Formats: sequence, C-alpha cells, structure tokens
Amino acid sequence: MISVIIPTCNRNDLLSKCLDCLKPEIQNIPSNEYEIIVTDDSKNNIAQKLIDEYYPWVIWVEGPKKGPAANRNNGAKIAKGEWLTFIDDDCLPNNKILYEYNKAINSFSDILAYEGRIYVDAPQTSFLQESPLNEYGERFWSCNICIKSSLFKVLGGFDQNFPFPAMEDVDFFKRLKQITDKYKFLYHAAVIHPWRKDSNLFKTNLKRYQSDLYFISKYPDEKVRMNYKFYFKAFVSFTKQTIKNSWKFRFSGFGKKTLCNFLQLYFGIRNLFNLDRLT
Repeated sequence: MISVIIPTCNRNDLLSKCLDCLKPEIQNIPSNEYEIIVTDDSKNNIAQKLIDEYYPWVIWVEGPKKGPAANRNNGAKIAKGEWLTFIDDDCLPNNKILYEYNKAINSFSDILAYEGRIYVDAPQTSFLQESPLNEYGERFWSCNICIKSSLFKVLGGFDQNFPFPAMEDVDFFKRLKQITDKYKFLYHAAVIHPWRKDSNLFKTNLKRYQSDLYFISKYPDEKVRMNYKFYFKAFVSFTKQTIKNSWKFRFSGFGKKTLCNFLQLYFGIRNLFNLDRLT
C-alpha cells in the first residue's frame, strides 16, 4: 500500500481541489492499494468537517501545530503503507501519479525513494508569484515525493527544528544522499503547483535566511558554498531576471522584488563579516 500524506493548515479551498484529484474514481490504481491521510495543523481543525462531509474515504488526523515538517512527520506516524507519498495541499496531482509511483515500485526493486515532476500550467504574470518547480529531478521538493517508510524512519523524518518552512526538504534530501544513491525521478508522476502570490515577499525572504543559517549550522561544510559570494551572485542573478521580466510582468510586484534582491546583498554582507551567530 501507498500512504499519501497531505499536510494542511487553514486552506480548505485548496485542499478540496487536491483531494478531488485523488478520488478513487480519478486515480488509475485500485482504491485498496492506497490511503489518503490529511494531517490538519489549523487551530480549530477546520479540515475535519470538510473531510467528514465530502471525503469519507480520507483519513483525518489532528496535526501537532508546529509547522509543515512536524505535520508531515505526524502523518507518517499513522501511515500503514510500505511507501509514503507526500503531496502538499495546494498541489493538483495528475490522475496517473499513484499509478506511476506504484509501477516504479514494482519495476525497480533497488530504488528506495522517488521524486515526481512539479510544474505550472500557466505563465507567470507577477514578481510576487512563486512555485517550487521540478522538471528534471535532483530537487526532492517535499510537495511531491515518494519514499519507502523504512528509509523515512531511518532518516528520522523531516527536521522539525527549522525556524521557518524553508530548507527542510533540502536538508532531508542531503541526509538521504548521505546514506543511499537509490533514488529516481519520475516525470509522469506529476503535480501542478499553481503560482502562489506572496504579498509578504520581503518578510518571506528574511525567514528563509534564518532557515539558511540553521542549515549551515547543521552542515558547516555548506559554509563553503553558501558564503557571501553565494548571496552576492544571487543578487546579480535576481537583478538581471527582474530587469528582463519587468515589461513582461507589467512591473507587477517590481518594487517588492527589487527590495528582496537587495536583501541578498544584505545577507552577503552579514555573511562576509560573520554577523550571524550559528548555533
């Protein structure tokens, strides 16, 4: 059995669209070969009523209210499947996703983990829009992965100590690669991750930097890669992209994106002069 784990928090509208894609009559494998687990981090467990009323074939469980990493681990604890598939509540799985994972599991006995394709179905129209794309693999974004439950337990799940929901899947992939190279990208096990508008992009970038710092504190060797040059190069690259796409996006979100670009310079300066204490 494949256990599909969907962490959610106050997004019933998006969750409904995700679950509609995973209905037994939509997916191309028998319903007894997979289970759907929704682990609900909302303060008032608002997804429970939705699932009870419209999705009785879905297992609902209360989340730990400690962020996405802990919420995914929570779902994994009650999963019955030999394989765990993680899909985010704002994703739209295709009707072959579970079939493709199941086929690969039965075809490649030595493979222990899979990452599926993540794509958008519309052009970007604003600098405030983001989506974690994965068209060719080697990303292992947690909104579409499948891993053997025994390996997940060996890895200890996702690290719940990241201060903000960023870098925890990068950390997970790094730890996975430290113990095995038996993972594979499946193009046809796909989800659409629609563009999401982040009106608080500046604050989001500040939070991501805090997660960067925690990541570096875990892996001091990463300091060689994620040094001041890393952030200075990001500033140059992001600025070029901003200038290139300004007219295309009709300058939508241009000001906030420009401020975020300069944040990369700020992070680089802090890194250059060791202004951040790594714990």
